[in-house]
Amino acid sequence: MAAKTNSRAGHEGQVLVEEKAFVRTLTLNRPRQLNALSSQMISRLLELFTAYEDDSNVKLIIVKGKGRAFCAGGDVAAVVHEMNKGKWRLGAEFFRKEFILNYLLATYSKPQVSILNGNVMGGGAGVSIHGRFRVATEKSVFAMPETALGLFPDIGASYFLSRLPGFFGEYVGLTGSRLDGAEMLVCGLATHFVPSTRLSLLEEALCKANSSDPAIISSIIDEYSQQPSLKEQSAYRRLDVIDKCFSQRTVEEILSALEREAIYKTDDWITSTIQTLKKASPMSLKIWLRSIREGRLEGVGQCLIREYRMVCHVLRGEVSKDFAEGCRAILLDKDRNPKWNPSRLELISDDMVDLYFSKVDDEDWKDLKLPARSSLPVSAMAKL
Repeated sequence: MAAKTNSRAGHEGQVLVEEKAFVRTLTLNRPRQLNALSSQMISRLLELFTAYEDDSNVKLIIVKGKGRAFCAGGDVAAVVHEMNKGKWRLGAEFFRKEFILNYLLATYSKPQVSILNGNVMGGGAGVSIHGRFRVATEKSVFAMPETALGLFPDIGASYFLSRLPGFFGEYVGLTGSRLDGAEMLVCGLATHFVPSTRLSLLEEALCKANSSDPAIISSIIDEYSQQPSLKEQSAYRRLDVIDKCFSQRTVEEILSALEREAIYKTDDWITSTIQTLKKASPMSLKIWLRSIREGRLEGVGQCLIREYRMVCHVLRGEVSKDFAEGCRAILLDKDRNPKWNPSRLELISDDMVDLYFSKVDDEDWKDLKLPARSSLPVSAMAKL
């Protein structure tokens, strides 16, 4: 069957749709913005994935990005603009739709192959990591950099990062550390590693597959896969130190453990990790550590519901306005010198952290309501 491309103007043009036999290829199409997710893109993806699940002619969905990124995160510029005008509910609606999309993908009945050739950050992880197959390449760069923005790793990150080996998820989420394709594969964020030069051949082979059987899809990807080597300086080679330090009960104890290691070892990685933590929003570090610890004991839906509460409190800025300040310093003014408030970890009480996990005190606000799903295996990450 000949390929049919749908690239109509308007918001549908931000997600290109290609139909080949029983396969639908969705291409995130905002290359100048590194395919950052707009509200329109999220709505379109929700519409398409919902329709495909009920369509017997669709057996496999491929998701990729146009240009040099898969997806560099959520486009929060409009959210921040409205938040600064006191209109936090518009931002809450953005996250509500995004989290519902994340849940749909985590419980999806048909295989999704995400081709992660380029940046995979923040919201980009939300539309890929929850899917069954995640194909990294030598160009892949994964990160959850939210603590540097005064936010926290959301989109269900407290679920999938808490399932990584040891306490690697704590490290990745607290520091915003960038992982390459080999690191993504070895820790489980990626299911396969395929050289970028072989992606077109892989897509061609997948489009010939007349199957929704994960075993068949996996075997096709296996044919094009390689086992990459970890770089000598990879953080994953320091998993013993990461487990020793990032297993500590509090952020303060994590920092103290790292500082003790620095006394006995001359290691630029330890020094850099300490500096990164000290530059991040203290409030973000505190709420994220609690979030991932709770996420270890929760299902993906529970994590998303809790994270929605947390993000609404962040948007309201009752305890801290660090998200607005982080976006100013990093995204708007770009002076990269945020003035966090509270400015130090020791100024943050347990009661302040507790507030982020409570229901929002607003009569018009409601908890995230997730769509009813059939009794499917929940999230491909569950097998980690």
